Amino acid sequence: MQITAAVAREHKQPLTIEQLELDDLQTNEVRVRMVSVGICHTDAIVRDGVYPTPLPAVLGHEGAGVVEAVGAGVRSVVPGDHVVLGAAYCGFCRRCRSGQMAYCEHLFEEDFGGRRRDGSTSLKASGETISSHFFGQSAFATYANVVEESVIKIDRDVPLEHLGPLGCGLNTGAGTVLNELQPPAGSSLIVFGTGAVGSAAIMAAVIAGCTTIIAIDIVDSRLALAMELGATHTINSKTDDVAASITAITHGAGVDYAVDTTARPEILAQAAQALGIRGTLALVGAARPGTEVGFEIGASLVKGWTFKTVVQGSSVPQVFIPHLLDLWRQGKFPFEKLVREYALEDINQGFEDSRNGFVIKPVIVFPR
Repeated sequence: MQITAAVAREHKQPLTIEQLELDDLQTNEVRVRMVSVGICHTDAIVRDGVYPTPLPAVLGHEGAGVVEAVGAGVRSVVPGDHVVLGAAYCGFCRRCRSGQMAYCEHLFEEDFGGRRRDGSTSLKASGETISSHFFGQSAFATYANVVEESVIKIDRDVPLEHLGPLGCGLNTGAGTVLNELQPPAGSSLIVFGTGAVGSAAIMAAVIAGCTTIIAIDIVDSRLALAMELGATHTINSKTDDVAASITAITHGAGVDYAVDTTARPEILAQAAQALGIRGTLALVGAARPGTEVGFEIGASLVKGWTFKTVVQGSSVPQVFIPHLLDLWRQGKFPFEKLVREYALEDINQGFEDSRNGFVIKPVIVFPR
């Protein structure tokens, strides 16, 4: 069938809106008519060549839509079901079998390879091969053939227009707090970077019962929204002394938990310094391969602190994303406050507005 898609053809260049050919479903695939798709930082770094998905490619990995057809082996959804799309995973390795699909042993092939497991793609442009199945989906398109592992069925009464970001950014931020860190009520948590991932972490910290929630960013409008979402304190790292501010807020004790969404070495080191005794630092941001960070040893040693990296919020998406929707229904996870809508033709503006901090979560909404 003919579809319309945004294609990444060259690194660090705008996406182009093109007519492509979508092939037939394979046994393990679901054809989804997209209603919306979020623009994520991971899309930007793949577009720019930081991660090695072969171009030309259709990116997009925060899709939401309606099932149009299913392959013969699909059991979890039927035509007409409403779905959110998450990251792909193999389903067969030891980590997947242990319920740790965020740490699938074949993560890079499944999510960044641009090919099905048999080496084929689902997309062509006048005979030219286009990389597909980005995170199992390639959702910057009107339709996609999606692997079943990426499909999360949701209730049909939930509006699909803003749900795409649940598949990655919101899942990652909230899951890092609720699934991985699991802070007890009354604890303190600091978030470096209040984009979509950081904002989700703040909302999750409120849900967990944290009583000191510190948000750090360089954009005042984002910090204002962080307060609205539940942060108890904000620090503008461009104008404020971060270390002195944290010391004042925590009375010198440091924080129990820190979440870094930036993956910038100097900020990650700062996050480690913010920890109190037995504190835990979680890195969720994506950095260029080869990036390293240094931690001071002496003072760190006596803290007994923990550093961990977290992928996709350590979640089982088919379980955790419906859980986030339940929290949203109760008014406890108001992620719609992060969203600004764009048409597919304006996708490059969405990338730019996200980069410069003008919008937290750009979402492409397709005409019905």
